[in-house]
Amino acid sequence: MRVLVTGGAGYIGSVVATRLLESGDEVTVLDDLSTGHLDAVPGGAAFVRGRVHDAATLLAGSRFDAVVHLAASSLVAESIANPAKYEENNVLGTSRLVAAMRGLGVGRLVFSSSAAVYGEPSEVPITEDAATRPVNPYGESKLAVDDLLSAEASESCLGAVSLRYFNVAGAYAGLGERHEPESHLVPIALEAALGMRPGLTVYGDDYPTSDGTCVRDYIHVADLAEAHLAALARAERGCHRIYNLGNGRGFTVREVLSAVEEVTGASLEVAIGPRRAGDPAVLVASSARAERELAWVPTRPAIAVMIEDAWQVLVARRGAR
Repeated sequence: MRVLVTGGAGYIGSVVATRLLESGDEVTVLDDLSTGHLDAVPGGAAFVRGRVHDAATLLAGSRFDAVVHLAASSLVAESIANPAKYEENNVLGTSRLVAAMRGLGVGRLVFSSSAAVYGEPSEVPITEDAATRPVNPYGESKLAVDDLLSAEASESCLGAVSLRYFNVAGAYAGLGERHEPESHLVPIALEAALGMRPGLTVYGDDYPTSDGTCVRDYIHVADLAEAHLAALARAERGCHRIYNLGNGRGFTVREVLSAVEEVTGASLEVAIGPRRAGDPAVLVASSARAERELAWVPTRPAIAVMIEDAWQVLVARRGAR
């Protein structure tokens, strides 16, 4: 297929673009490089610099069979401080992209949604039938796009798939996390292990969990990329399908930090801070629907494997400086 990957210079997008190329597809990356990195765009992919808002102009005359849409603003704290940015970038940007797809005659879209649409779930593991009650503008923007895609599928016969995933970790083909600022636990802990930061803070150790820290569902970025490829094949005109993607089990923050120490051989300096507002005690996905309908199951479920892969890329990148 000829596939457009928006946000293909970012962490997840670059791995998805790489796997598409490895599968024999033709790939074009559209990214404004506001948070992505040009050197993350895989060789063999065409690159167009720009915003998804301008896709109709930037891609005029191009031909695509499908779009994988990963371009978005994705910092929860920032979304609370600046909700208008998330409405502009995530909702309006996707609306403009879908309009451009309509004009180009592209009938398939896989969208990077989020578990943030569920907010604080009443039941765990979380299924796709769980109530959607986002607790921040980031989650609200992702849910708004899911609703937009449902309407578009019914009105214009778009075949859309939304992938709601939880925490992503690991690395693939030398591609790892590089966020500024970094807000994810695994890369923060690995940077502390490498001496790039003095330590880290755990927010709350009095949750009703096995060790008092939050439980989160982690998925390897390579497994996530495979789900995007499977979703492309499943997209069907006139339908909007939604899938949760997760590991099937959760890891406490302390378990993740222990795995980081085991992989790196470092002893982490960890401070305990107060709970953060809106942090549920446990977030774990049910991926039963994805397993059933996409024939997808994570093949790298061990947290130590995710951390080892991420560690190797971070060390290599640090050594290259």
